[in-house]
Amino acid sequence: MEKIELKDAFTEFKNQKNIDRPTMMGVLEDVFRTQITKTYGSADNFDIIINIDKGDCEIYWNREVVEEVEDPNTQIAISDLEEDDYELGETFAKKIELKDFGRRGILNIRQNLQGRIMDIEKANLYNKYVGKIGEIFTGEVYQTWAKEALILDEDGNELRLPKSEQIPGEHFKKNDTVRAIIKSVEMKNNTTPYIVLSRVTPEFLEKLFEQEVPEIYDGLITIKKVVRVPGERAKVAVESYDERIDPIGACIGVKGSRIIGIVRELRNENIDVLQWTSNTQLLIQRALNPAKISSIVLGGEEDKIKVFMLPDEVKKGIGKGGCNIRLASMLVGKEIEVWRELPSEDTAEDEEDVLLSEFSDVIEDWIIAKLHSIGCDTARSVLALSAADVAKRADLEDETVEEVMDILRAEFEEEEE
Repeated sequence: MEKIELKDAFTEFKNQKNIDRPTMMGVLEDVFRTQITKTYGSADNFDIIINIDKGDCEIYWNREVVEEVEDPNTQIAISDLEEDDYELGETFAKKIELKDFGRRGILNIRQNLQGRIMDIEKANLYNKYVGKIGEIFTGEVYQTWAKEALILDEDGNELRLPKSEQIPGEHFKKNDTVRAIIKSVEMKNNTTPYIVLSRVTPEFLEKLFEQEVPEIYDGLITIKKVVRVPGERAKVAVESYDERIDPIGACIGVKGSRIIGIVRELRNENIDVLQWTSNTQLLIQRALNPAKISSIVLGGEEDKIKVFMLPDEVKKGIGKGGCNIRLASMLVGKEIEVWRELPSEDTAEDEEDVLLSEFSDVIEDWIIAKLHSIGCDTARSVLALSAADVAKRADLEDETVEEVMDILRAEFEEEEE
């Protein structure tokens, strides 16, 4: 067994593979028992003595001394013994040398040991990161591809940051330092654990706030809900049970000192911090800020929420590409529709807008009904949105939306001429 150099092997595994002594001894014994079974048919009557400190391993083959052998694996004839101090019924123990396994057997032992060590490494890595799901990870970019970036931890383990989990528009290069949240850990076909990182989940933004705002880390301020459109905008609802603490001011910091680092980490993503409330109407008003709401109608068709605003406020409420209204809906947990409040008679002449019903001769009624369903009842309320947003929210074809918008634009161009 001297050729195996167990002590050196154990030291290497302990330092580099992070395998403890009891596990290592168990693996070694199991590997040898497996090979003994292959070579001798059974390992039941073999003793394996492993001494990690001395770096050796002794194997003894125990057989009963008999007159006539019936089972060569468990019995040995007294006539075959060179020693004459054995009697019938006693146990004869023979020390097995490494060469007794043969060349192929020695190769099997080495390969089996390597395989078992690799399995332990995979299990240790899996258990290490499964327990860290939802935590912030900081690592260095080792390599980038079109669909993902490869990140290494301090032990050289590989973690993946897929393109779908990266903030739109960001690009990494080798040796960049990256912060992300550990999203998932999977074992695929008994290979190395596949560890996925993410920078687009609401949980990532929540963890960044925990790192930057001591009051959140200490539990004085609670993050009730986070919603994001990665790279564009996010809304963070916070609450404090201590009236002496201003949760919004604490999160933003003096002159934005606390939130500015988070904004930069998220590639200048706009972050709205608002105070949480269980009052749905008040929460909607805070979520749609800076737009001013005239009235709110809860419930109704498909449990949607209708929010009425003056024409000048609609664009602010909806936001660029519908981002603000979409985040507000996610925060409240129900779809919010913005409706233009019809102007009073004394201000109608100053609005320079046209009801969609006036276009019934050139736009089909079912299309107008679809536009009404998303809160667009005038020409300018439609033109205030992007074509893609109208198509998605109203469930219309892109070509149809473009035709409608061309008709509406033409109406105002004619008036200007």
